[in-house]
Amino acid sequence: MFPDLLRVPNSMAQFEKRREFLQVSSWLTISSNEIDVDAVVQEIQRVEPLITASRKEQLKQLVQRLQEKLGQQDDHKFYLFKVLRAHILPLTNVAFNKSGSTFITGSYDRTCKLWDTASGEELHMLEGHRNVVYAIAFNNPYGDKIATGSFDKTCKLWSSETGKCFHTFRGHTAEIVCLSFNPQSTLVATGSMDTTAKLWDIRTGEESVTLTGHSAEIISLSFNTTGDKIITGSFDHTVSVWDVGSGRRMHTLIGHRGEISSAQFNWDCSLIATGSMDKTCTLWDAVSGKCVATLSGHDDEILDVCFDYTGQLIATASADGTARVYSAANYKCLMKLEGHEGEISKICFNPQGSRILTGSSDKTARLWAPHTGHCLQVLEGHTDEIFSCAFNYEGNTIITGSKDNTCRIWR
Repeated sequence: MFPDLLRVPNSMAQFEKRREFLQVSSWLTISSNEIDVDAVVQEIQRVEPLITASRKEQLKQLVQRLQEKLGQQDDHKFYLFKVLRAHILPLTNVAFNKSGSTFITGSYDRTCKLWDTASGEELHMLEGHRNVVYAIAFNNPYGDKIATGSFDKTCKLWSSETGKCFHTFRGHTAEIVCLSFNPQSTLVATGSMDTTAKLWDIRTGEESVTLTGHSAEIISLSFNTTGDKIITGSFDHTVSVWDVGSGRRMHTLIGHRGEISSAQFNWDCSLIATGSMDKTCTLWDAVSGKCVATLSGHDDEILDVCFDYTGQLIATASADGTARVYSAANYKCLMKLEGHEGEISKICFNPQGSRILTGSSDKTARLWAPHTGHCLQVLEGHTDEIFSCAFNYEGNTIITGSKDNTCRIWR
């Protein structure tokens, strides 16, 4: 709708514009009979001066159409579209490209496969690793490259269009268990059981910097949305905040009493959420590194945390079989999501923020309404635990990956 606001920002001015625009767009998740479309249009015009008075009516129509679309998606019921006998050994992870037209699966069979979402056709099998392919990612929003991290201690960079391997990144001395592209798609970050993370130059295939300082395995890492900071979560109970350009450690987030399971920035880079085996989620000020709040209530380890796209809500998944939704404004627990009969290892919001998806060892995935806590749908059929699940960007397709060696597409 507004192309310049959807690209990766290359300046703080653009970033601030996108943050303001996101705040405006988050209003649209309110039901259509509560929203003042004219007020939203006026605010968008204030944020984006390039939208002149002559475009006001067109903008109003777009806002109304978007509001209608969001309302329709609230009523969407998913059905099983395809079952893919994806690998000869259990899957490790699944991930969509930005548009959701393709997705990838990693496996214990040492391969990563690229699939066409609409047909379920296998497009490429990425072969070459000598051990489990554990961490996988597209370079979204571009989607023309794939990174795979393996227990063979290497990371490989591939073309999603041809399946060709561009580079093999060597240097870690233990298994690679997490990886991520920076938003500009110029770097790949890898986290390893060797206690280090490394940044690799996509163009040259060379190592840019090694991030050293943790005293135990790194099992989570994430760039912020501007790409100038990265966080690493470790079994040493801490999270480190690093400057990407220099590799300097800016902050060490100390306070958890157990291993870190997940660490994420919110969209505007102001907060960091960390989940831990100590049963708590902690919120930190991303600029100062100071603890803002500790979110408690779970009876067992927290295995995953996530923000919604506006940064207003935080969701946590736990080994106690429940998920919780917290307010990022007052840190209160708003909802407890109950119904799974086993630990929940994965949780995520849809892009609209109107649904939460959870994957569990009870062999099901569930869809929840974050503002009521109601379970809206149970996605059944897998014969072993679900450990990975994801929405596409539109929010109308889901993939689930299971230890039963299959991947399921739900539409």
